[in-house]
Amino acid sequence: MPNTGVIARGIVTPIFKQGDDLIALICDSLFNAAERDGFTLNHGDIVAVTEAVVGRTQGNYATCSQIAQDIRAKFGGGTLGIVFPILSRNRFATVLTAIAQGCDNLIIQLSYPADEVGNKLLDISACDEKNVNPYTDSFTEAQFREIFGMNTIHTFTGIDYIEYYKSLAPGCAIVFSNDPTHILRYSNNVLCCDIHTRMRTQARIKKAGGYCLRLDEIMTGPVSGSGYSEYGLLGSNKATEDSVKLFPRDTKPFVTSLQAELKRRTGQTLEVMVYGDGGFKDPVGGIWELADPAISPAYTEGLSGTPNELKIKYIADNDLADVSGDELTEKIRDRIRNKDMNLVGRMTAEGTTPRRIHDLVGSLCDLVSGSGDRGTPVVLVQNYFKNYADN
Repeated sequence: MPNTGVIARGIVTPIFKQGDDLIALICDSLFNAAERDGFTLNHGDIVAVTEAVVGRTQGNYATCSQIAQDIRAKFGGGTLGIVFPILSRNRFATVLTAIAQGCDNLIIQLSYPADEVGNKLLDISACDEKNVNPYTDSFTEAQFREIFGMNTIHTFTGIDYIEYYKSLAPGCAIVFSNDPTHILRYSNNVLCCDIHTRMRTQARIKKAGGYCLRLDEIMTGPVSGSGYSEYGLLGSNKATEDSVKLFPRDTKPFVTSLQAELKRRTGQTLEVMVYGDGGFKDPVGGIWELADPAISPAYTEGLSGTPNELKIKYIADNDLADVSGDELTEKIRDRIRNKDMNLVGRMTAEGTTPRRIHDLVGSLCDLVSGSGDRGTPVVLVQNYFKNYADN
């Protein structure tokens, strides 16, 4: 298809279960789709596999009691403070239940007006109306309710996460502050539950004298037969009311093995990656999709690096403003063929943000596969490395 650019195909697969031969089933699904839908697998194609099916086939699960055991072993029971958990039934509710079982008293510190990924307790305008400075002002739950009232229902889920989290951790206390060291007024033992800001949060609490661990330091090894992950509890999802599926482990050997099997079957070198949440933000609700610790925990070598691309419209509007038609087309293609290998800082690359290739492809795949009922946990991306000059 010489006039077609990037193609992303969701590949229908069986419903994967623990112990399945994931590599064989993915290859079978790809070849079945190619035969039925009339396409071929080519050199440079990308096969992306959602982290969920890798973790499921590994049996990478942990129960609340196993998580609680690890929490208690690392903090010694007593009073525990947690800071900046996101507001999510899928991502944190079961984890919170387990944390509450792993200590004697629990203090939950929520950020406001929204969590780290944009889930709102209230609109920022409410802070302006009440003369509240979220950067400096901290509150108990009673103080928070007195100022802002009971209107803290999440726009999309219809859940009041303050009340919901209290129901999961009976007897807990909830406070509100964007200063991570505020939690030290209640407990010197602290678990950082934020995702992308966790290193800074932990460093500030430690500097202030607290004993502090992060979610990615919990469940990093098996506990009473549990699964485990190098990311600990980060990236986990609710599996049942009493268990979570952890972010998959050993993902680098998996992508290497799948690439080798695809080459054995096709004779071509395809790139392979495992992907989770995409790196994009909803413009209406303001929610950042990326609740996983990484968009892609593992990928083959061809997906390393960043794009090195010219901005075609900039060249056409500036350098070649007096050229048109076939001459313009050929001159643009010639510029692409002869571009420098490093365009950083050049105006001709203006607007082509050099994000990492595996982050870009992983975000594309998350949008294609979705997280609902499409049944396509494998995505085939073709022509990704093709450009205008290749035509």
